[in-house]
Amino acid sequence: MLVSWFSAGVSSFIATYLMRDKIDKILYCHIEDQHPDTLRFINDCEKALGYKIEKIQSPYKNVDSVQKQFQFINSAYGNKCTEILKKRVRKQWEYGKKNLTYIWGFDLNEKHRKEQIEASMPQCDHIFPLIDHQLTKQECHGMLKELKIKRPKMYDLGYHNNNCIGCPKGGMGYWNKIRIDFPEVFLKRAKREREIGHTCIKDINGPIYLDELDPNRGRFEEEIMEDCDIICQLKMCGTKGAVNNNMKEKVGE
Repeated sequence: MLVSWFSAGVSSFIATYLMRDKIDKILYCHIEDQHPDTLRFINDCEKALGYKIEKIQSPYKNVDSVQKQFQFINSAYGNKCTEILKKRVRKQWEYGKKNLTYIWGFDLNEKHRKEQIEASMPQCDHIFPLIDHQLTKQECHGMLKELKIKRPKMYDLGYHNNNCIGCPKGGMGYWNKIRIDFPEVFLKRAKREREIGHTCIKDINGPIYLDELDPNRGRFEEEIMEDCDIICQLKMCGTKGAVNNNMKEKVGE
């Protein structure tokens, strides 16, 4: 079974789109903390792909409920919300299934993530269309524009990923932007930090709680600009056949 784990991000969609003629299933782990525009994007993607994207969800539903239940924010080993809302849901879905091949939307600059996936999930085969064809995140955004699909609102607001609003993995610059764009989320996360007694922000001088974070601290990079020059357009035309041939080799067709 060839399965795309769709993250509702641009890169994930392009990886899925390139493999659309061979995919058996497209799965999306829905979390209530996604920007509302994410559901619009998913609907547009379904039309472009000609596939229904299957939504699966943890009973915990959102980041705050996970933090409240487990009294845990994050650590050097990862975030509890990622484990519960995404990893556990994926493992429950794949339980008992065999001969799974997964499609991932890691781009050319994320080869380290490719290696992590292959090492942590050796029971499955994995395909990385964007890395195989040297596509960058900017090119993926350009390709989406060529397909006349509006990208999720979070990118237009300047965020590099269409992640949950108020992600515990964010740094000081990220949280100061969340403070401006989504003040109610900032206040909710700050309150939960104090209740648990742990913060998601780290500093060389020690932990900093969100409610004491200096509004001027941190650096937030500029938004991703679309980049689809002639080379990128050629990849859109020619990548599908090449990727499908690569996939056939991996799944033994």
